[in-house]
Amino acid sequence: MRLTTPRIAPVDLDRIDAEQEAALAPVRQGRLGVLNIFRTLAHSPKALTRFLEWGGYVLSKRNSLPEREREIAILRTGFNCGSGYEWTQHREIGLRAGLSETEILAIKQGPDEPAWSAVDRAILTACDELTRDFFVADATWAALAPLGDKGRMDLVMTVGQYTQVSMMLNSFGVQLDEGQTLDPDLDRR
Repeated sequence: MRLTTPRIAPVDLDRIDAEQEAALAPVRQGRLGVLNIFRTLAHSPKALTRFLEWGGYVLSKRNSLPEREREIAILRTGFNCGSGYEWTQHREIGLRAGLSETEILAIKQGPDEPAWSAVDRAILTACDELTRDFFVADATWAALAPLGDKGRMDLVMTVGQYTQVSMMLNSFGVQLDEGQTLDPDLDRR
C-alpha cells in the first residue's frame, strides 16, 4: 500500500444520492458486495457505471483467457504496480480460479521461476513488458501464440485494465476491506 489513509474516502452508503445508488446496484447484487473500491469510485457514478461494464468484460467468460491465466496476469500486474489492494482482492480470486499458494508466491518472482509452463512464463513476461515498456516484444508475442489472436488481445486489455485499476487504487488511497491483511511484499510506503 502506498498510503495508510484514503485521499478520497469511500462514500457512506447511508448518505448516497440516487445516481450513486444506481451505480452501486450491480455490486450490491454481486458476491463480493460493496467493496471500498466501489464505494470510492461512487464519487463519480457515471465513471463507476462504465468501469463496471468494462471490468465485467475482463472478468467474464467473454474474455478468452482462461480464469487461471487471467488471474496470473492480474496478480502480476497488481504486484508490478505495487497495488496492495489489488493483490489482496485477486489473491483470493486466483485461488478460486485454480492457482495454488505456491503459484501465487511464484507470481511475485516473475517469469524466471522454473516451475512455470511456457505459456504461463510468456503471460508473466508480457505483464512485465506492458507495465514497464507498454509494449509486448516480438519474442513474447510469438510465445503467446497458443492463446490465439483474441487471447493475446484480451491479455493486453486485461493488463491495461488492471494497470489503470492499480493507479486509481494507489492514487486514491483505497484501503483494504474489513478483515483483509496486507501482504508484506506490497507494503511500499
